[in-house]
Amino acid sequence: MSQQPATGVVMSLVSAPQLKTQVTHGPSGATLPTEAPKDNGGTGGSFSPTDLVATALASCVVTTMHLVAGKEGFTLGEVRATVEKRMTPPPRKIGELVLSILMPSGLVPEQRALLEKIAHECPVARSLHPDVKVTASFGYPD
Repeated sequence: MSQQPATGVVMSLVSAPQLKTQVTHGPSGATLPTEAPKDNGGTGGSFSPTDLVATALASCVVTTMHLVAGKEGFTLGEVRATVEKRMTPPPRKIGELVLSILMPSGLVPEQRALLEKIAHECPVARSLHPDVKVTASFGYPD
């Protein structure tokens, strides 16, 4: 069985005045505005590029949890997450991403362990530079 070559997903963007961009997702046409943060000359009126990195991590973790649950034969209910992005002093870069994940009830210890492992192993987490600290905490209602 031959392996298919990797294919890419194309996103495009157009710059706008006042440190803003409009990003378009090629396959769907969905758009997303970005803007420089307040502490870097923007108004903070939308996601900054580094906000999108933080959001990508949280979204990837939760999506991958649902994928793994399905492959393992159990249904994962609603998962809620917040992510805090902590920047380093100049030169600016993401220093730490702090995830707080509220899990649904009814998960047995083995399922919890499997799902918690994903916080450091989803594709976005594996793509981050090793200097970016990822901290994840999980809350369970039961």
